[in-house]
Amino acid sequence: MSRVASTVFLLAGVSTFALPSLVTAQELEEVVVTGSRVIKNGDNSPTPVTVMAVEDMQTLQPSTISDNLNNLPVFSGSRNQTGNPNPQGGNGAANQLNLRNLGAQRNLILFDGHRVPPTLTDGTVDVDMIPQMLIQKVDMVTGGVSAVYGSDAISGVVNFVVDRNFNGIKANVQYGLSEYKDGESYNAGVAFGTDIGSRGHFIGSYEYRNDKGVLYRSSRPWNNQWAATGLGSAAFPYYLVDNVRLGNTAFGGLIVNNVVGGVQQPGVLTNQFFSSNGVLSPFNIGGATGSAAVRIGGDGAYYDDSLKAPLESHQIFGRFDFDLTDNLHAYAMASANLKKNKQYLSALQLQSIQFSSSNAFLSPTYRTQLTNAGQTTFRMSEFMERNAPRRAPETHADQYFFNVGLEGKLSNYDWDVSYVRGMTRQETIQTNNVRNDRLYAALDATQVTTTNVGSTGLAIGSIVCNVALTNPGLYPGCAPLNIFGPTSASAEAIDYIHFDTSNVARQNTDDIAASISGETFSTWAGPITSALSAEWRRLTYGTKSEALSADLLNCTGLRFNCLATTTLWQNGATPRDQVSQEVKEAAYEFDAPLLRDVPAVESLNLNGAVRYTSYSTSGSYTTWKVGLDWHINSDFRIRGTASRDIRAPTLDELFSPATVGRQTSTDLLTGQTPTVPIFNSGNPNLTAEIGKTKTAGIVWRPGFAPGFSLALDAYHIEIDNALSSVMGTVTTAQNACYDSGGTSVYCLQTRPGGFSRTPANQLPSNAVTSWRTMNLNIAKAETYGLDLEMNYAGTLMDRRFSVRGFVNWQPHLIFDTPGLPVLDHGGVAYSTGARYPAPQVKVSIMANYQVTDRFSVAVMERWRSALTMKNAPDHVWVNPRVASVAYTSMNLSYDLFEQRGRAQVFLNVQNLFDKDPPPAAFYSAQTQPGQFGGFAVGDDPMGRYYTAGVRVKL
Repeated sequence: MSRVASTVFLLAGVSTFALPSLVTAQELEEVVVTGSRVIKNGDNSPTPVTVMAVEDMQTLQPSTISDNLNNLPVFSGSRNQTGNPNPQGGNGAANQLNLRNLGAQRNLILFDGHRVPPTLTDGTVDVDMIPQMLIQKVDMVTGGVSAVYGSDAISGVVNFVVDRNFNGIKANVQYGLSEYKDGESYNAGVAFGTDIGSRGHFIGSYEYRNDKGVLYRSSRPWNNQWAATGLGSAAFPYYLVDNVRLGNTAFGGLIVNNVVGGVQQPGVLTNQFFSSNGVLSPFNIGGATGSAAVRIGGDGAYYDDSLKAPLESHQIFGRFDFDLTDNLHAYAMASANLKKNKQYLSALQLQSIQFSSSNAFLSPTYRTQLTNAGQTTFRMSEFMERNAPRRAPETHADQYFFNVGLEGKLSNYDWDVSYVRGMTRQETIQTNNVRNDRLYAALDATQVTTTNVGSTGLAIGSIVCNVALTNPGLYPGCAPLNIFGPTSASAEAIDYIHFDTSNVARQNTDDIAASISGETFSTWAGPITSALSAEWRRLTYGTKSEALSADLLNCTGLRFNCLATTTLWQNGATPRDQVSQEVKEAAYEFDAPLLRDVPAVESLNLNGAVRYTSYSTSGSYTTWKVGLDWHINSDFRIRGTASRDIRAPTLDELFSPATVGRQTSTDLLTGQTPTVPIFNSGNPNLTAEIGKTKTAGIVWRPGFAPGFSLALDAYHIEIDNALSSVMGTVTTAQNACYDSGGTSVYCLQTRPGGFSRTPANQLPSNAVTSWRTMNLNIAKAETYGLDLEMNYAGTLMDRRFSVRGFVNWQPHLIFDTPGLPVLDHGGVAYSTGARYPAPQVKVSIMANYQVTDRFSVAVMERWRSALTMKNAPDHVWVNPRVASVAYTSMNLSYDLFEQRGRAQVFLNVQNLFDKDPPPAAFYSAQTQPGQFGGFAVGDDPMGRYYTAGVRVKL
């Protein structure tokens, strides 16, 4: 860090002294502050605020606003289309902003100063719901402001500010394609603004986006099934390797040990696999890693999920303003985002499925071998990636935001009253969901003979499902499924077992807010301004599902694999009857001048706020904030804040019904890797998280370098009573459970026998039968660091020139959960709890230069420091380092007319030098090569990407 910091400050110093000889001054605009109801001048805010013009961001990267913002170092760990597959919030490819890697649920999203209702089922906001065409700027408050805006603002606020006064027409059309000739994207939008009479104004926009995504991770030559393999011990340390395969399954089917009397025993065909349809070959298990389930090379199967999830959206926005009188203003705003995401995940996986030795699809040669060995059944595992279609969860999110309000003046006071209505319908379609009863019926194939045909009317010699002979009415239309080979299954059989099932979640928000602010009285140092505000909101949430996790199989007529506890669907959900939450809030804020125009004090202001919040579900809380803004002179000022903030649990965290999926994870007690249900449910006893934030900083605008400014802010955030989502599958949770003999709260699993490390409990027959995930108010989180922002706007060789630089240093990100080792995620690539990479240093530099009257060049450079894959001190690793990486982007634009910006063509190149991301993986996901990991999320896995387009503004 020291070398990077020294370099940054050296560059700042060089710029300060060198730039005046090259440039002339440009005044920086005054901004209305997000993060305060009483401070109207951004120069007087004690809380750090960064303002980004959307036009500038779109020039540097013509993509979604979330992509633009994630170029800034303060955002870390955000989810996006290239994130690892995860059904978080019901949409694993949603664009969620994450300030300081503390979690998307701990920063508040505002739309033109109003709280954005939750759009995802986990209570967070998919920022794609914000229409882009008429967003003028984005304000980012990087300090706790719950006392001003309410719950969720622990790590800060992101406010999307509308260009309310836009007049004219602007349009944009663009097309993008990667260096690999994939990842096509289309984008077109139009916006319109006009005065209506002398008192009214209307703005509206529509934007269509279609990003085809990248459907296979293997489409990039560097991404060859990376995994962090091993056991983390001295004998078998963790180490990163590519070409990883699963040692217990194959694409064509692997014959595995038979189970006799609850004990696995090798059979006559064990350790052979169907290398081609109907033909067995010896199985090459590959090189050892310390885990039998994961091998290097060999004939084992592997995942190949989507690298970038496709996205298609329609964004619609309209706003009408009207001055009812000179002192009374009315407005109405409406926006809609109709969006579709789709992730491509692995196909059906079968683990230790039992077959009859007389299965009709099995070669007579193998049937004879089994008969001669006295085996009436055999077992096989298969990864059906080539036999069956991939699962592809498809999320359709219809998101609506309505806001009406009145604003007025009463003497020296400004007041406003507003109503927000938010509505979200999120439908997740589980494409190619497998119905297990049909699967088990189809796998039991029999040939019709004269002795078993009976009165069924079936053709002699035909291959049918066994139930068609024994229980003809149970499974009409059953198509026998042949999986003895990589591509042996028929289309009819695949169609018979697969369904598209739907889960629909609805969330509604009603929010009424009012505030009044103004100068209450004056002192010799200046006027004291105050603000009173109150808010009431009601949130409702409910779900319905076609495929229920509570539905179990009826085993009648099914000879093999069916148990009374087997779920009907491979991927089921639990419906949630509508639940609701009411919130009542009242707040007061003031800004008071303490000193003015005395030695060493041009001005000194005290800013404070207090808020009382009452939740119908999780209790009542008081939050506060206090800040100082000290202008030493016109060049230099010091600012600082301290605050107490909260984040109340969401309705999903409180009342989420138990959902069930299926997961293949290593059972550390028995050494087995079964594919079993994993349940995730809410906890109605949760209370609010409590945040404590301190910031202190300096702002320098030297008079001898007009157009230049520098801001350096330190921050420290602590969160008590923090929610911790504990997954029973992770290594630390499993070890805590087994070490306790089963008494630990981390025993989030079920198994037939006990949990202690006794020989009897470590037998394969005691393998885990299900996992659980649950939130508890038991954790603490802490982080601190520095933010540096440098700006310059002026001219260079008589041409417009601007540069902005951002640096974030965040050395530690600590999560402390009782009973588990303290986890420092600072500088770590992956960790438990679905935490994304947290570089200790991130740098972004953005520059724009007008080369000629019509031709401009913009360049952006992003860099992050090296990461480590080691997140626990007792883990033994071989080279856990993930190298630092930098990406360069460039934009070339040309104005078609002399009037600058009226009509412009542009060519944008992301990742100009086609830099591959350094490989990385999570040790706890080593049984998922080609699905999870391969690169650190936040790095660029797409490679060089070209976007060309036209912008028109009339």
